[in-house]
Amino acid sequence: MPCRYEHLVTGVIAIILLSMPTVAQQREVDGANAVLPWAFVLNDPAPADATVPNPNEIVTVPGSSVSMPRSAINIQNGPPDWHPDGHPPMPTLVSTGDGNDVVACGYCHLPNGQGKPENASLAGQPYDYIVQQMADWRKGLRKPGEPRMAPPSFMERIGLAATDEQARVAAEYFSSMDFKQWVRVVETDMVPKTRFSGWIHKVIDNGGMEPIGTRVVETPENLRQTELRDDASGFVAYVPMGAIARGKNLVVTGGNGKTTVCATCHGPELKGLGPVPALAGRSPSYIARQLYDLQTGVRNGAWSDLMDATVANLTVEDIVNIVAYTASLSP
Repeated sequence: MPCRYEHLVTGVIAIILLSMPTVAQQREVDGANAVLPWAFVLNDPAPADATVPNPNEIVTVPGSSVSMPRSAINIQNGPPDWHPDGHPPMPTLVSTGDGNDVVACGYCHLPNGQGKPENASLAGQPYDYIVQQMADWRKGLRKPGEPRMAPPSFMERIGLAATDEQARVAAEYFSSMDFKQWVRVVETDMVPKTRFSGWIHKVIDNGGMEPIGTRVVETPENLRQTELRDDASGFVAYVPMGAIARGKNLVVTGGNGKTTVCATCHGPELKGLGPVPALAGRSPSYIARQLYDLQTGVRNGAWSDLMDATVANLTVEDIVNIVAYTASLSP
């Protein structure tokens, strides 16, 4: 009887696992934001009691002698350069854009290339990889998985407009810098309540706590500094308890055939290999969107076919676990 019972339980578990939808299957019904709302962020309505910052306020950030009126921080002016000694001289394309459809790369990706959860961290990524991704945008081979999320859709418009030469200029700049530790990963059952604003999770003042569930909550270490686009202020990513170990199993062993060993292409410790990008220490929200986009076919440029088998059977929980592990690694 015990043997028969064990076989019955094993069979039931197998049926449950097989019935769990992959991300691609869920997308057919719900769309990207409904499947991964914590990664494909859509802004919430502003609270009724929200205060509007004074545009004439003179602002500063720690460790910088630079000051400026808050109104100076806008995309038309290019990135605020709080720490000019923290990166090489910015090319005009990175600091101000081309004056037409290609805006300043450093505004979104930051002058030191560290990036934010709503866009890519480009520092230290291979030159050839960045150039290729820009070519994929331009050829329509790479598209945002959630068109309603403004930053990826904005990048699509820039990618369609950028020339080969502009792509090479940006790639040479960002690939020349080392990527530094930027995300602090914390395993937890409970997280601060957040709202979506500026395409990121913002902790609600006196909002209390809530169960984390099956998601990643990536939020600024210091919201004020992030809103001032301080490229020295990083992020904390809250992940479910045990997610790092579960992700390591999938990444390092392939999870008994569920996926493929990531180091084969992404290199030892996932720090990149040749034209293949580094994953270690990068934003888990961003990496989650890429896994989703690859699985659902909206990211379909050069080398994407190599990812087909890797992502085909991933569930939302798998993605949470994988990105928790990759973000926890030292870059």
